[in-house]
Amino acid sequence: MNASTTTYDESKIKTLSSLEHIRKRPGMYIGRLGDGSNQNDGIYILLKEVVDNSVDEFIMGAGKRIDINIDEKGFVQVRDYGRGIPLGKVIDCVSTINTGAKYNTDVFQFSVGLNGVGTKAVNALSDVFTVTSHRDGDFFKASFRSGKLCDKEQGETKEKNGTLIEFLPSAEMFPDFAFDPDFIAKRLWRYAYLNAGLKIYFDKKLYHSTNGLLDLLHKELDGAELYDPIYHRDDTLEFSFSHTDAFGDCYYTFVNGTYTNEGGTHLSAFREGILKGINEFSGKKFVNTDVRDGIVGTLAVKIKDPVFESQTKNKLGNTEVRSWIVNKVKDVVSKALYKDTESAQRLIDKIIRNENVRKELQSVRTEARANAKKVALKIHQLKDCKYHPSRKKPSAPGKENMVFITEGQSAAGSIVSARDPMTQAVFSLKGKPLNVFGQKMTTLYKNEEMFSLMRALDIEESISDLRYDKVILATDADVDGLHIRNLLLTFFLHYFEPLVKLGHVHILETPIFRVRNKKETIYCYSDKEKVSATKKLQGSGRQKINVETTRFKGLGEISPKEFKQFIGDNIRLRCVTLDSLSEVAKVLSFYMGKNTPARREYIMENLKLEL
Repeated sequence: MNASTTTYDESKIKTLSSLEHIRKRPGMYIGRLGDGSNQNDGIYILLKEVVDNSVDEFIMGAGKRIDINIDEKGFVQVRDYGRGIPLGKVIDCVSTINTGAKYNTDVFQFSVGLNGVGTKAVNALSDVFTVTSHRDGDFFKASFRSGKLCDKEQGETKEKNGTLIEFLPSAEMFPDFAFDPDFIAKRLWRYAYLNAGLKIYFDKKLYHSTNGLLDLLHKELDGAELYDPIYHRDDTLEFSFSHTDAFGDCYYTFVNGTYTNEGGTHLSAFREGILKGINEFSGKKFVNTDVRDGIVGTLAVKIKDPVFESQTKNKLGNTEVRSWIVNKVKDVVSKALYKDTESAQRLIDKIIRNENVRKELQSVRTEARANAKKVALKIHQLKDCKYHPSRKKPSAPGKENMVFITEGQSAAGSIVSARDPMTQAVFSLKGKPLNVFGQKMTTLYKNEEMFSLMRALDIEESISDLRYDKVILATDADVDGLHIRNLLLTFFLHYFEPLVKLGHVHILETPIFRVRNKKETIYCYSDKEKVSATKKLQGSGRQKINVETTRFKGLGEISPKEFKQFIGDNIRLRCVTLDSLSEVAKVLSFYMGKNTPARREYIMENLKLEL
């Protein structure tokens, strides 16, 4: 090797400023970038970091209102009415890493942004960033461009105390981004439920809750609870739960105001506390599985030094919180059941039903597993990938593995030939899956197709055992394909609802049209894109260029060479999301239930004919 190419001296050592480092390695600070089409995209993390600071003011008793505005260009304004950043430290607080009052527990006892990075990341990843602090009749304003200070001013003001943050996300980091109001609304409702009494105004709407997590639980259940929820709130712990007739358990957990969608030690302690409280009251020894099945719960804890397993704070790692959460939850649950004997009896009846179902399933499970071993040691419908991250150490962003669920061998053949065998697996259905709405859990074990799919995903014992980061429904865009997609969604929502809630289930978007001339080919995902592509390839001159348009009827018509473009770096996925748990039962009942006349009437009323 040429020595000149391996010279290692002082000139090769680089020191980046804190904001330059954020711009160079944004994934370390906000996770994924994205364009705003996914609720976990970076622009929502930027908004969250700013709003978190305003909420912290409310938590500390300063300021009960937050105003949020976002214009059509994505320019964000967040104004709180707290104490305002101390005027002499405004610039440092938004531009120097490890600077902030949140290291001082006298000022901020329970804060999420303990690393001093929040607004610095927003500043670094914005084309325009301005901070204005109003404090006791004086103000200080600092303006930045791409993280670099470009202007500052100070003087007197008649504005109320508080802080105004304004920013426009970087066009370089977030090309063609757009905020989705529905994603923002969902986040703001969480803030409202976690901070009873706080008023947040956004898009001419007020987000406000008086009963905290109890309001959140009622919203999610919408009358589906089997008994009046058990609810508790004190300075450091708030929780509520009830049982439903659904399969599995579902929780909304938070630490210092941040949604921990992967749970953590606080959630495991919460579950253990519920189990011990019920057993103490009943004098029985119910097992964890029987108690948990059907639970929907909300949990929020406040701790001074939270340790998260990632910068984006999805999972709590503090082990010292376990014992006090377990003991507190156990005492609250036990006392609540003694006070409300009617609810207690309904809860115990539900657990006994769960126990009976589990025992009924044991023999069915044994038989199903034995039959599966007779057929083959491997799942013959699955073409697996080689890379499977440990659940204890999940995939890094950009290195996720995935499984495509296809409808038949023709579509599977194209994907198998075009996939990356390291990270992309394929599970091919033999035909239309069973409509499992309203079916017992035993049906899952008696149906070979559904049982094989459950085994392939490894979610029989727990959703946390899932072998893939993304479960992708890859069906045709025709009527049959959409029907199969709905049947699969029904399967996941009915038996494995948390899989959808945690954002693992996606829909693969594939092109419907191929538009090309002799020089260029454009793949189109809608009629609108087809019209635009046709105009572009025909040219603007008097003599139009001949354009060939091909409509793909199914995935099997797309050659492996073409397919590689659609499942590679430019893959288009739509994450399946839930507005609320209460909507799931209603939607499944209407579209997948036995109410055929009502569905037919709905279709006839909403039928649109294109001429």
